[in-house]
Amino acid sequence: MSNDAPREGQRDDDPLPSDRLFAAATPPTDFVFDEQVARVFADMLRRSVPGWPELLRLLGLLGARVHVPGYPIYDLGCSLGATSASLLTRLPQARIIAVDNAPAMLDGLRERLPEPVAAGRVRPVLADAVTLEVTGAGLVVLNLTLQFVRPDARLQLLRRLRAGLAPGAGIILVEKVVWPDAETEALMDALHQDFKRAQGYTAMEIARKRAALEDVLVPDDIETHEHRLRDAGFRRIERWYQCLNFVGWLARD
Repeated sequence: MSNDAPREGQRDDDPLPSDRLFAAATPPTDFVFDEQVARVFADMLRRSVPGWPELLRLLGLLGARVHVPGYPIYDLGCSLGATSASLLTRLPQARIIAVDNAPAMLDGLRERLPEPVAAGRVRPVLADAVTLEVTGAGLVVLNLTLQFVRPDARLQLLRRLRAGLAPGAGIILVEKVVWPDAETEALMDALHQDFKRAQGYTAMEIARKRAALEDVLVPDDIETHEHRLRDAGFRRIERWYQCLNFVGWLARD
């Protein structure tokens, strides 16, 4: 679940609340998208996802290219609204349905995007993406969202989303991946840990967060993702982004 775009009127260099959740004397034992996480989530993503600012910018550019005009965009697992904000920079008149199952995240989105929400260009919806009814979507975006869905529910979700697309529309999917080759996996994982240490996280914070996420975030490898997208009915699957162990796809008919 994405996101750390600045709210309207906030400068890009304004300080974000620092993520020190897993440095506390009593850190969380399970990762939950609650008020504590929402408060520091923007900083957490910036310091945990390699290339995060550029990923968001590219997502906005890609969305502007492939969105079918006249139909709404669904931002599934919208969290604090950075994906929605990036899309709005390129599609200012678009209607975005921003969906999350964590009330604290939607509260953060409303705080960060007050004008688009008030104008009805962004409609926050408290719901589970797995059961949400999607119809007539001009674009569906899942930015670091599918990895939090139960593995046995992922294919059915993608099939439902494809069935809810408007003619010519597609899905943008961004995920953390694992590698089937043990040597590659070890290298990419080590580089990811190096990146997080370079952002100021300690080895203890990294280990604690990994343990908290172990049963919550379940990544797949690239082949599994692409095979699943084909099984869901998508014929054109284009890999448009990769930075270490984070990959983005565009899936269309």
